[in-house]
Amino acid sequence: MSDPFNLTGKVAIVTGASRGIGKAIAGQLARAGCAVVVASRQQAALDEVAAEIKATGGRALGIAAHNGDKAALRRLVERTTAQFRRLDILVNNAATNPHFGSILEADDSYWRKTLDVNLLGNVWLTQAAVRAMRKNGGGKIINVASIVGLKPGRYQGIYSISKAAIISLTQTLAQELGADNIQVNAIAPGLIQTKFAQALWGNPDLLGQVLAQTPVGRIGQPQDIAGLALLLASSAADFTTGAVFVVDGGLTAKSL
Repeated sequence: MSDPFNLTGKVAIVTGASRGIGKAIAGQLARAGCAVVVASRQQAALDEVAAEIKATGGRALGIAAHNGDKAALRRLVERTTAQFRRLDILVNNAATNPHFGSILEADDSYWRKTLDVNLLGNVWLTQAAVRAMRKNGGGKIINVASIVGLKPGRYQGIYSISKAAIISLTQTLAQELGADNIQVNAIAPGLIQTKFAQALWGNPDLLGQVLAQTPVGRIGQPQDIAGLALLLASSAADFTTGAVFVVDGGLTAKSL
C-alpha cells in the first residue's frame, strides 16, 4: 500500500452532511479522492455542500433523504449506485435530539422520532448499503455515536439511549459482516461546536463545566472527527472492526 488513505475510485454516502460533522467528513473523504453523496433533508443545503466540494476538484452529489424514512433511504442507495455504479463507504451521521429533560416526562412522540432517526434509520440505510457493498467484495460502515452513549448525558436520556444502541449496533454488525469483508466501527464525539450542539456550548455555564473537565482545554471542531473518519474509511483500517473511538479531548479519560 503506497498510500492507504487514497480513496480514489471509492464511493461514499454521508448522512446529515449539510453541515457540522457530516459536512466535514464528506469534505475530508472527497479530498482523499472519494466520490461523495451527501444526504440530509434539505436539497438546497446539499446542493451548496456538493458545489463546495466540486469547486475544490472533488466529486459530489446531493440527494435529499430523511433518515427516518425507510423508502427514502432505499432510494438514496439506488440513486447512488445508479450514478456511481458502486458503494464502498457509509457514514451514518444523521441524528436528532428533540427532548431535553427527564425521560419520565418525555412524550412518546419524542421517543419515536429519536429512535426512528438515530437508530432505525441507520439500520434501514445499512441494510440497503450492505447489499451494494457485497457486490464490490467489501466496504466500510462508520456510525457516529456519542460519549453519552457510553455514559448518559444529563437531561439527554432519550438521545443517550439511542447512541448506546448505535454502539451495540456497531458491535453486532461487525460480527455479522466480518465474513463479507465489511468493517463496521463507531466514532463517539464529545462536545463539538456545531449547530446541533449549540444548546450546550452556547450556554456559558454548561460550556464552563465541560472545559473544566476537558484536559485539552477546548471543545471539538467538526474537522476533529473528520480525520478519524478518513482513517476508518481507508484500507489502513482493514483489520479494525467493532471498535468505538472516543474523540472528546480527554473528557471521559479524566481522573475523578
